[in-house]
This record gives sequence, C-alpha cells and structure tokens, in this order.
Amino acid sequence: MLTEKEKKVIALIQGDIPIEKKPYKTLADKAGISEEDFIATLADIKGKGIIRRFGATLRHQKSGYSTNAMVAWNIPEDKIHETGKLMAGFPFVSHCYRRDPQPDWPFNLYTMVHAKSYDDCMSKVEEMAVKSGASDYDILYSTKELKKTSMQYFTDELEQ
Repeated sequence: MLTEKEKKVIALIQGDIPIEKKPYKTLADKAGISEEDFIATLADIKGKGIIRRFGATLRHQKSGYSTNAMVAWNIPEDKIHETGKLMAGFPFVSHCYRRDPQPDWPFNLYTMVHAKSYDDCMSKVEEMAVKSGASDYDILYSTKELKKTSMQYFTDELEQ
C-alpha cells in the first residue's frame, strides 16, 4: 500500500520536470515536503520496485535538433556488444539497442541520431560508420513526431 506522500511524489514526477537549478526543490514544495524528503522518497519507491526507472526526455526539436534518424546497422553478432557500446557513446545518439534481424531486414543494431540538418546528420552517421568499421546500414529519417504520452497515476493527489 502506498502512502499519501509516495502517491504525491509519483504524481509529480510524471509531468515535465522544471528546468531550473533545483527542480526537486520545486517539486518538493508542491508536495509539501522538504527537498531531501522528496529525493529520499523517490529513491525508496525506486528501491522497492514500485517504479522501475526515472528519467528525463529531451524534446530535441525545441533544442535545435531538427533532423533525426534511426540508423539500422548490420553488425556481426560477435561484435554487437563492443559496437553497441561505441555507438551509444556518441553524444548525438539518444537511443542504442539490439534487435533480432529478420529474413527480409538483416539489421540488428539501432541508433537514434539527432542533428541540426540533413548534412549534419549524414556527417554524424559517416563518423559512426568509420569509427565502428560498419558499412552495412540504412538510415530512416523521421518525418513527423507523433505525440508521446505516459501513463498517469495518482493525478488526483495533486488536487488535494
């Protein structure tokens, strides 16, 4: 059973996190608790497995990245972990994951690349190819972002 404080913390971390020096302090104030208590409660509910992870999503379009592409790579399985770590280390890559290839789609490593222009994106993909030694890939450019939403829990806790 969750406490009222835990419900408030969960409700507050579901929305946008304030972009400021002390975002947890602002959220804690809304919950009516101290910043330290807010952070401790968040750590506790994560530690108990009530939430699995807590992270932030950068809205790349609003930060100047207008060109985004999912690059599908065909990497030899014996090099997948090494290559995956390398690809994930590029600062312009937000996602990097492995998937099983399909008979008509041989790619097994996927990276989401964010850039300021088409040419910038191509340059970044070429840099990744050269540094990884990967030559078999396909670039799938984003043409439209569909609205992303998350589940909302305990929203009525904020109205009290």
